[in-house]
Amino acid sequence: MAVPGKKATHNLSSTLSRGSGEDFELFCQPCDRDDLRLPAVGYCVDCEEHLCDLCVNTHRRPKPLRHHKLLDKSHMPHTQNYSTISNSTHVGQSDNLTDPCTKHNKEVIKFFCNDHKALLCSVCVTLEHTPISCHVDYIPDISGQAIDSTEFIDTLKELGKISKRCQKILADLKQMVAKSNTSFTDILAEITKFRQEINQRLDGLEKEAKDAAKTLQQENDTKLRTTKTTCDYAIRSLKATSDMIKHLNTTKKVDRLFIELKTAKQVIQDNEKRMSQLSNAEDIKEYMFEPSPVIETLLQNEISLGKLTPKLLKQPSLPSTTTLKFSTISPPRKICIETSSDEHDCSITGITTSYLNQIFLADYDNYLVKMVDTNSQSIQQLRLDSRPRDVTTTTRDEFAVTMPLMNRIQFLSFSLNRLSKKNILKVDGNCYGISYYQGKLAV
Repeated sequence: MAVPGKKATHNLSSTLSRGSGEDFELFCQPCDRDDLRLPAVGYCVDCEEHLCDLCVNTHRRPKPLRHHKLLDKSHMPHTQNYSTISNSTHVGQSDNLTDPCTKHNKEVIKFFCNDHKALLCSVCVTLEHTPISCHVDYIPDISGQAIDSTEFIDTLKELGKISKRCQKILADLKQMVAKSNTSFTDILAEITKFRQEINQRLDGLEKEAKDAAKTLQQENDTKLRTTKTTCDYAIRSLKATSDMIKHLNTTKKVDRLFIELKTAKQVIQDNEKRMSQLSNAEDIKEYMFEPSPVIETLLQNEISLGKLTPKLLKQPSLPSTTTLKFSTISPPRKICIETSSDEHDCSITGITTSYLNQIFLADYDNYLVKMVDTNSQSIQQLRLDSRPRDVTTTTRDEFAVTMPLMNRIQFLSFSLNRLSKKNILKVDGNCYGISYYQGKLAV
């Protein structure tokens, strides 16, 4: 191992440079790789190299070399293997170690700290990662392990995962933006139709409502463009890194492969961070136009034509009455809805179904809402603050219950066979029957 910064002693002539090998029958092979010819005074059996006096004295200091066997001048081989010299300068030497250190730009990365998982130059090893405090390896000594290694395989997998995630985010966003933009066409038509029913005094308000819709549409398009630009760049970057790693692995340039694998981890982290900051499908909403009821009756006191509100994207469309067949409850059978917690006889005043083989019941006398699974006949229930009267589903995982004694409509959700309360809607009078259709409640 060559000693960084080692120079020829002052009493040696300039003929010790490369090309003056004839002066010494045996010369120091590590120094020879640094363009310096010095006479050999020892030999390392493990490295199979002749060493000069300084290299012999410093050879066992690095941790990886402490157990190497050294021979003195009288016992060392008196011939040199030139094929070994050629090979040693071809694999793992400075021609492959060319990446500059991030901290010391003029130095080249040659070492790896196992404790801090850091790529180091000679200055880093000297100042911060000394052999006393850290387990430091010379990259050419360990880089051969990178070929077809587990790290090589795992890194390619991680790069592929990030690339697929990026592609999925972009595809989902394109799909949701297309749906959202389609809803704006309907919005503009509804705005125009509603506007035709009122007089010319509303021209200014109509323009403001349309501008609001177009602004949201532009925001959607901006998010899509930004995400597409970022994703396209990330995909190219990830592919370039992946191709480089594959190439280095195929060509067995172990030093560069080792460094690229370590660098790829930062590339993966950077792109994961970018992915988390991108707009995705959940950030995009479909919108519908809600005319102002006040404008419909009294134009003078209203300052807005209407407002744009997001649709519930997961809201299923209500099937036609011809499809409401209880084919899943076949053949006809009885289901017992009494539970051990009932304080009174069941008094079912409202009933509805979901699309997941579930029946929802309003048990008036027991202050309960019950959910019955028609397949397993299991019953989940939730106690309310007042007597429930009627029930209707509103979305795939939500339903509403009227509580006439409190002039309220209680919204509840059901997921993973569990019921939970959500928001409450106050009404002006006693609410009994309830139904839901296309985003509107009839009470």
